[in-house]
Parts: sequence; C-alpha cells; structure tokens
Amino acid sequence: MSAGLLRVENLGKAYRCYGSEWQRVFSWFGLPVKPQEEHWVLRHVSFAVQPGEAIGIVGQNGAGKSTLLKLITGTQRPTAGSVHITGRVSAILELGMGFNAEFTGRQNAQFSAGLMGFNHADIDRVISEIEAFADIGEYFDQPVRTYSSGMQMRVAFATATAFRPEILIVDEALAVGDAAFQRKCFQRIESFLIDGTSLLYVSHDIEGIKKLCSRAVFLKHGRLESIGAAKEVCDSYEKHLFGGGGAHDQQKVHHSPAPKAHGFFDPGLVAECELSYGDGRAAIERVWLENADGLVVNVLSSLEPFSVNYCVRFSGPAVSPIFATMIKTREGIAIYGTDTTRVESYPIEIHPGMVLQVRFVLKSVLAPGTYYLNCGVREDRHDGPVFLHRKVDTLIFRVTAAGRETVGAGLVDMKAVAQIWPVAEEVQIASKACA
Repeated sequence: MSAGLLRVENLGKAYRCYGSEWQRVFSWFGLPVKPQEEHWVLRHVSFAVQPGEAIGIVGQNGAGKSTLLKLITGTQRPTAGSVHITGRVSAILELGMGFNAEFTGRQNAQFSAGLMGFNHADIDRVISEIEAFADIGEYFDQPVRTYSSGMQMRVAFATATAFRPEILIVDEALAVGDAAFQRKCFQRIESFLIDGTSLLYVSHDIEGIKKLCSRAVFLKHGRLESIGAAKEVCDSYEKHLFGGGGAHDQQKVHHSPAPKAHGFFDPGLVAECELSYGDGRAAIERVWLENADGLVVNVLSSLEPFSVNYCVRFSGPAVSPIFATMIKTREGIAIYGTDTTRVESYPIEIHPGMVLQVRFVLKSVLAPGTYYLNCGVREDRHDGPVFLHRKVDTLIFRVTAAGRETVGAGLVDMKAVAQIWPVAEEVQIASKACA
C-alpha cells in the first residue's frame, strides 16, 4: 500500500462477550481466551490518504462509518489491523462530543484546544478567532447546555479548525448547521485542502461528496465494498440503495421504434448507459431529446426549448409510478431534477405489457458545456423510494452559446442584463449622511 498521511491496514473492530470478567481481564494481556460471542462491526478495511486529498465515506446506517473514524482518531482501539498517521488529526465526530454541558462555549473551546496539544499562548492567540467564526454572540460565554444543536456545531467546528490540521475528519456534523454557516465551513475546508490538509468526510449527501471529494469509500455491512473515484463509488452506493433485486438485468427488452428525423445531432456524444438498475417490473427502453420542431438532437443552444423523452415498458404491476429525470455535470453533480409528482393526471393503473412515453418540456438555461441525463421510474413508499428501473448517465448532450453572445462563469446562464448609471450628487450626500 502506498504511503500517505493516513494508512489504514486490514482494520477491524469486534465486540466480544466473555464467560466471566476474569476472562475479559486475561484477554487484555493477550492470553488466549475464547469469547462466548463475537460481533464484528468492521473488518478487513484498508486504504491510504495522500496530502491534500479529500475522501468521502458512504454507507447506510450501521455500515461501520462512525466506528472507522473512531478507530482512526484513537477514541476506540481496533481488534485487528492498524492505523498509521503522519501529522496532527482534528476531528468533528458526534455532535458535542467532548464538551462539558456546564462549561461555557469559551471554556469548552479552550479545553478542547488544550486536548489537541496547544499551549495557553496558542489558545489565547486564536480564541477571538474561534469566537468570531462561531458567531453565536453572547452565548459564547453561556453554558453549552443552553445551546441548540446548531450552536454546538458552530463552536465545535470553529475550535477543531482554529489550527490547520494535517488530517481533518468530519462525520455528518455539518448537516445540522444553517446554509450560510455550512458554506463558511466548506470554504475553510477548501482552503485547507489547497494548503495540503487531507479530508475524511462522512455524509449521506452524495452530491456533496461528489463535489468536494476526489475519491470515496463505500462501506457495506462493515466491509470495504468499493473504493475509487467519487462519482463511480457514489453511483455504486445509489445502486445498492435503490437497485432492488436487480432482476431488470435479466429481462428481455423490446425496443420502441426510434424517431426518424434528426436535428443537430453529434454521433460522438452517443454512449452506452453507464449504470442501470431496478427491481425488474419496468424497463426504460430508449431515451432521447427533441428540439421545439420535434427533431431528435443532442446539441442545444443556450435558452433553446427542448424536451426529455423516454419510453417505459412494464412487465409487472405498479401502483402510481413516478417518472423522473435529472441533469448532471461530467463530475456527476446534479444541476436539476424533476418528476411527475407535479403532474395532475396520468395513467396510474399499470398492467404488464403497457408501454408509456414520458416527456418533460424544458428550457435550457445551462451554460455551454457537456451534460449527462438520468431518468427513472419509481414508487414512493412509506419506507422510501423503490426504483422499478433507473438509468444513470444514459444520454450525453452538449449546450453551445447562441450566436456570438458572451457567456458568464458557472453552470447556468441566467441571461443577466447589466445596468450602469451615474448617481446624482444629492443622493451621494444623503447616503454619506445615513452612513
């Protein structure tokens, strides 16, 4: 395994029950005592993190994500394997972990920084910066027991990142913050990454992981299911979440007739569907884009109206199926998605053999670039969505600038109109007086 700031080698954690407390004590000294019961929550996990690399960790609840982070930070001891760390680790794990509810935010910040190894002079130098970043006003000098979860997270993050660490570990804590503070946190994380800090980021926000991380780790039932590029691993995780029994892959597909007329169509953008899954009750047979004239296209001009079309053939019963589509960047970050929950009426009594065509009429506000299309059909149940069939990155299309117009930065073209005019002298004087 390659060297790095962090190396995890064959890591495992088991919880054991012994016949007596003496047997448990003997096991502490390495004596061969066999436990009565043994439950492994993490096993055979290995990976390395390089300087400046951001790695996301995904998996369902109970997959072993938090246990992995606790083993890395040393708050728990591994049953098997080892963790090798070069540099200082700063971690934000369970919300408020290590905080004394009776201490003030300031006292907890000072105490936590001391536990991280900093002396009084270092802490005094940054305490005002911690207070400013947390931005909770007079509550900074109030007991933590009076804090909301968001306020606790503010103080915890501000303290953990007051000094740039070599390795930063974040476990879902940012999910409780407001949007403005989350953005401030991510800006600090991004600046740390530029300066060489490595990041381990646990989150259920798949889009956030694809945006922030270059690689990802997928834990399944305590084992390393996959590790690789963030987009591929997140796609694999989504398939695990929504893929059903996978029967779709064995079903015979009857292709619908393709439209004959084509508009601006680039054959170089045609690609096979990267990922397809579902429980086998439906098959999305063909996906295409049409322009306003009804011609099949895969190259559009900015602001040009178009439609997303696909046919669905049902091989089993379905109750009120929902049809959806999503547009993503090359990196797999979702830009826009919609579904038929907003449609007032459509066929809901589905019987085997029925074929439906789905159309979403849209207007392109995308900036010039290359984009990917997802589409799917699902049932929304009380315990979550179930996909009958979903195609990921099934179609590639390109957006071009209309004519010689100037296009701004970003993923969408908002067609802004700039306006500039001189301000009257009396208005300037009034403004200064108000200031």
